[in-house]
Amino acid sequence: MIENENTWANAVKNNSQDEFHKKFDRSIETLKSDFGKVFPLIINGKEVQAEKTFDVRSPSDTRIILAKFPLATKEQTTLAINSAKQAFGEWSSTSYQTRAKIFREVAEQFSQEKFTLAAIVSLENGKNRLEAMGELDETIDFLRFYADQLEAHQGFVNETKNANPNEKTQSVLKPYGVWGIISPFNFPSAISIGMSSGALITGNSVVLKPASDTPWSAFKFVNAIYKKIPAGAINIVTGQGSIVGQTIVESKEVSGIAFTGSKEVGLAGFRTFTDNSPKPFISEMGGKNPVIVTESADLEKATDGVLRAAFGYGGQKCSACSRVYVQKQIATKFLDKLVIKTQNIKIGLPWEKDTYLGPIINDAARKKFVSAVELAKKDGKIVFGGEILKEGIYQNGYYVKPTIVSNLPKDHKLVKEELFLPFLCVQEFENFDEAIKQANDSEYGLTAGIFSQKKSEVDEFFSKIEAGVTYANRAQSATTGAMVQSQPFVGWKNSGISGKGAGGAYYLTQFLREQTQTICNEQ
Repeated sequence: MIENENTWANAVKNNSQDEFHKKFDRSIETLKSDFGKVFPLIINGKEVQAEKTFDVRSPSDTRIILAKFPLATKEQTTLAINSAKQAFGEWSSTSYQTRAKIFREVAEQFSQEKFTLAAIVSLENGKNRLEAMGELDETIDFLRFYADQLEAHQGFVNETKNANPNEKTQSVLKPYGVWGIISPFNFPSAISIGMSSGALITGNSVVLKPASDTPWSAFKFVNAIYKKIPAGAINIVTGQGSIVGQTIVESKEVSGIAFTGSKEVGLAGFRTFTDNSPKPFISEMGGKNPVIVTESADLEKATDGVLRAAFGYGGQKCSACSRVYVQKQIATKFLDKLVIKTQNIKIGLPWEKDTYLGPIINDAARKKFVSAVELAKKDGKIVFGGEILKEGIYQNGYYVKPTIVSNLPKDHKLVKEELFLPFLCVQEFENFDEAIKQANDSEYGLTAGIFSQKKSEVDEFFSKIEAGVTYANRAQSATTGAMVQSQPFVGWKNSGISGKGAGGAYYLTQFLREQTQTICNEQ
């Protein structure tokens, strides 16, 4: 068992919140001197430039060019894949103890640099400082937990019962080869590094393609580890999904893919990648996560939990709560209380101390928000929000007001489709069976929550809800905030393909295939 990093919780416990904020502020100021730096690709253990670069701008203030990253070509991506293939033999034959040791070294380095790394997350994707630090904690936890798991299972070698007296047998899990890692913008550190670590620590080699909105955090990991391992064992290629991502997905030299992103892109990639042969494709593809609030619920806890799950990081989490089913008798009271709390959310530059909600990620997200609001006005009732923020500090970023909508038909597009926005649909129900049915009436099954004081309802919820990560009466967040090793993060239905959760006991085995070995001692 690892000890989770828990930086902010420990600061509160030790009454050192002021020191936390000072360290974060200093990190932001220090990073400003690096703005606009040109970063390389890393291929075959070398820094490689491309003819063209793209600007990585802060969604909080698009005048700020955080960095310039290469637009990798198809040829450079292919070179990265071939380099990973060549490095596979040496890296896969490295002892599991050595691999675990290397990952613990990187975890320790990240722990020492966590304030700088969290500040990078806040700058490049708009998380407030507590959310950004929470992501760095998760990243460090992944590194340590996977090292711990590898050692606990002795490299996944298991002696088996001998089939015959003169035979000795064992089961060995072996790496596949080259893995393509395609990561999203919303957790540029935790998800990109978590997926890369799962592949790399088990002896596979890696080609990492981070989201173009947020490549800086992923680069920091590759830069920290690539000199510690064989050249080409990990490579990072940045640029367009239609070029870099497509080349990875279509390559016959890639043995497996780990992907986090939209259902549409994930399923298209899965079909392409497995078109000619069965190969592992680990994916997490979002959610439309429900919360049920019954008449017995503690409404203070329920509104706190829903607000944090729906509007934390602007709803841009796969696990964000986007629909709430409230028992009719308490619906008005619940909504009134939720609106009052939502009105008090401070929206601003995410790296500033008191900001709760920063920007959404880009102009495409803002356009989607506008479309959703127009549809909500037409077919339902906007209870709160629905506005683009354009004045003062908001004028150069992608800021919107968190939005609460009611009175939509139960099969409405806004109730069914993932939006990835601070946009919450509140529906009413008469009886508990109806609430469970509506909560499950979705193609997704990632997270779900309930607020009820009745044990029978909580038990029935856990028994019948179709989701991989579930919570009851959780005021800190109704559907988000899974902790590495404690709450494996896994999606059901169209939320995922493998059914095994990141940060859980079964995650690493997905990057390995079994070989039975039998030695006959017959004379």
